[in-house]
Amino acid sequence: MVLLENIIAISGSGSLFKLITTRANGLILEEIGTEKRNFYASRNTQFSPLESIGIYTLSDNIPLSEVYHRFVKIEDQNTIPTVTSSDADIRAFFENNVQEYDRYRVHIKDMKKCIKWYHFLAKYNLLVVKPEVNKEKKIEESEETDETK
Repeated sequence: MVLLENIIAISGSGSLFKLITTRANGLILEEIGTEKRNFYASRNTQFSPLESIGIYTLSDNIPLSEVYHRFVKIEDQNTIPTVTSSDADIRAFFENNVQEYDRYRVHIKDMKKCIKWYHFLAKYNLLVVKPEVNKEKKIEESEETDETK
């Protein structure tokens, strides 16, 4: 999984933001590209944390962090299309790499936004892959701590 904590999208803005702090009536955010900090009031701004966004599938949703993890894993073999790529290329890319996405509810504009954010995060080295913890190793460690008690 790719860590997307504290990265916020604002409706109507073409950029992504880092969460600096929260206030009772809004958020203080830093624009990732320019590092400008501003206060955004919650009464007139719609915030979308990237970690809460997902891609519709036929059964449930895939978190955006999982989709980006798949993109990171295949980036060495395949080129990730850009927003200016043809709609057919973007659809083909999603069909190959996110096979279970819902073709009726995930529109081309959603795919383009997903790809746009991916390239934006990659440009600023914000695609940090969360290390996977092996369940067996975790169980062994907990048994060792129980034995030492």
